[in-house]
Amino acid sequence: MPFEIVRNDITRMKVTAIVNAANNSLLGGGGVDGAIHKAAGPELLAECRTLNGCETGQAKITNGYNLPAKYVIHTVGPVWQGGNAHERELLASCYRTSLKLAAEYQCESAAFPLISAGAYGYPKEEAMDVAVETIREFLENHDMTVYLAVFSRGAFFEGKKLFRDIREYVDDHYVESVLEENSRGRRHARMLREQRDLYISDGQPILNVPSLLPEASEAARKAPGKSSGAPLAGAVRDVDWKELLKQTDEGFSQTLLRMIDERGMKDAECYKKANVDRRLFSKIRSDPGYKPSKPTACAFAMALELSLPETRKLLDRAGFTLSRSSEFDLIMEYCFRNRFYDVLQINEVLFDFDLPLLGSGGKAS
Repeated sequence: MPFEIVRNDITRMKVTAIVNAANNSLLGGGGVDGAIHKAAGPELLAECRTLNGCETGQAKITNGYNLPAKYVIHTVGPVWQGGNAHERELLASCYRTSLKLAAEYQCESAAFPLISAGAYGYPKEEAMDVAVETIREFLENHDMTVYLAVFSRGAFFEGKKLFRDIREYVDDHYVESVLEENSRGRRHARMLREQRDLYISDGQPILNVPSLLPEASEAARKAPGKSSGAPLAGAVRDVDWKELLKQTDEGFSQTLLRMIDERGMKDAECYKKANVDRRLFSKIRSDPGYKPSKPTACAFAMALELSLPETRKLLDRAGFTLSRSSEFDLIMEYCFRNRFYDVLQINEVLFDFDLPLLGSGGKAS
């Protein structure tokens, strides 16, 4: 996945480079900085001594030593001073210069902490906004998997209007939908028990159960001198299966590619908007029978800016529906109904709900 927010210990992530939220000396400190130096071993500090520090908003790179990552990119974030000391520009520069170094060193993947949001006092929600916006700009022109690693769970987005609106929508519909589903399930189970009681008496069938195939049921009714099961078996044998299978609708891959062409989009434009890896898109393009995960299918619907009915049709091609008894599905329904298509912002909401994120669904270990 090109960009994913993960709950993980950055020192354990198997990526090409991890980013260290360092101080100006680059000689270690507390928080993420101290954890990275401890995990990397003394060789990291020895190399850092040769770098002569780093200015706020800039970045420098070293080897990873005992870390799973090959490189450590050290960047110095701004101390929060109320927002009037160019903190936003400096924080964006941290991400920008770090990503530039990662690209220069041909990193396939990089993991960031939430820079300046700890001891430096940068408000977490605003720090997240800067991170997502800057990483998004970079990924528009680069192929790299970028993770934003959050070590502990925290409500980063509850102050955002989108989060509040979605939370209200979910609260309004989720409980009543679950109750309705449970009630419907009980009614269905009762109906099945009643049908079973009608069908079986002392181990013998007393009522023909109609087939789901109308043609087979008709054949069963007309066939003389047969037991209740024999006409159905004969009718099934008489079905022209090849002809029946010709009526199969186009699959997800075919539907997606047709929709991309109909909207005059380029492939790269679509999969980047969907937050989907180029390699995964190549699989989808080359395999007409490809079956995506629901988050990936929804991500493409977002990229294509489909209406809710159009989204349901695309999901149907992948074998999915949207149910009001699922929090994930309710969030998707809200976004499509209100034509909100920003995948990365939606992923922020999904992260706070602890739900799967939109896109390729790749995970860093």
